[in-house]
Amino acid sequence: MAVTILITDRNLNVLGDPIDGWTDLSCDVNYKQPASGSITLPAWPRYMALLQPGNRLVVIRDGGIWCAGPMETPQDFVWDLTGNADPGTVTVSFTDDLALVAGYLTYPTPTAAFGSQTTTTDVVRKIAATNAETIIRALVNENCGPGALAARQIPHLVLDSVAGVGSVTSISTRFEALLDVCRTVAATDGLGFRTRQDGNQIKFGVYAPADRTATARFSQGLGNLRSVSFTLAAPLATSELVQGGNDPAEQVPTGDPANKRVYVEVASGAAADWYRVEKLVDETGTADDSGGELTQAGTLALGDDNPQATLATVTVDTDDLKAGRDFGLGDKVTVQLPTGLEVADIVQTIRLEATANEGELVTTIVGSSDQTTTLATVRAVRNLARRLGRLEVR
Repeated sequence: MAVTILITDRNLNVLGDPIDGWTDLSCDVNYKQPASGSITLPAWPRYMALLQPGNRLVVIRDGGIWCAGPMETPQDFVWDLTGNADPGTVTVSFTDDLALVAGYLTYPTPTAAFGSQTTTTDVVRKIAATNAETIIRALVNENCGPGALAARQIPHLVLDSVAGVGSVTSISTRFEALLDVCRTVAATDGLGFRTRQDGNQIKFGVYAPADRTATARFSQGLGNLRSVSFTLAAPLATSELVQGGNDPAEQVPTGDPANKRVYVEVASGAAADWYRVEKLVDETGTADDSGGELTQAGTLALGDDNPQATLATVTVDTDDLKAGRDFGLGDKVTVQLPTGLEVADIVQTIRLEATANEGELVTTIVGSSDQTTTLATVRAVRNLARRLGRLEVR
């Protein structure tokens, strides 16, 4: 088997020898989301001593790092007199280093400790009129990277090489989840971001996914399509009516230029095929659209509300087409339905499954499939959390 498991400390130093004797491994790497994995091991004392808070798990496949990051549940131990006899088994849940970045909020003044933040309620961290990649890199650098306060720095985290991707945009943020803000900035250009371990460094980088619809194709005839479902439904909105400007609840003198609302409509054009559906997007606190922030909010909303052509597909690696070699997370690929219809969508998750007896299997989830619930519910919960977060920090 070409899979190797290592345990490291938080400083990326390998502890002990490679882990053997494991029975089941599952690891999902996800597009713009932290990874999710688990592995089951014999609960030998030498392993239990390594499965401690702060340590990391590294999955190596075919000589390259597939996933590396902290253990979220270092020990889930089971022993009984039947299937889990001496020494018992322990299941470890782990993620990748992007989860470390996900643990941070955006400080209005990144150079000041939390207790020293400016007390004025309307102070935000604003990065204006610059490249989207530059904004994402700056947000990570100043909140948890080498440019952050010493107490907030993630050990060994550095910025990866500049990819030179993304158009000019702006962002204003105040105590929001760092990855949520990064996803907002990335939305307009469809950018991706990730962490990767390289030697003794954890590198955070931004990239532009590729259009591989001509070369990465999945179908029943090619033998690389395991399951597929496709739903076509009307859009939830065709016109996002973005409302910015001053909060009416604030006491602004009559006639003050700040005492105004700003309105921007962002339309998808889908009304020509369907019908017009309007939705209000509240961006109160964003003064104007000079940096494209209101337009960006409308574009992000359209990503959720466009015609609901949901594709849920699971593909499998073949010798001719392999995940990580021929396509990656965020890339657009083509799926041919048994009906003959061809649908292009993006790669959301690449999953590695391995067992001691049956070897390994790599599958790819293309489209808007979700592991636990419907995508609409996931989007609704995330949107609610984002809105509540903004209210809490005003």
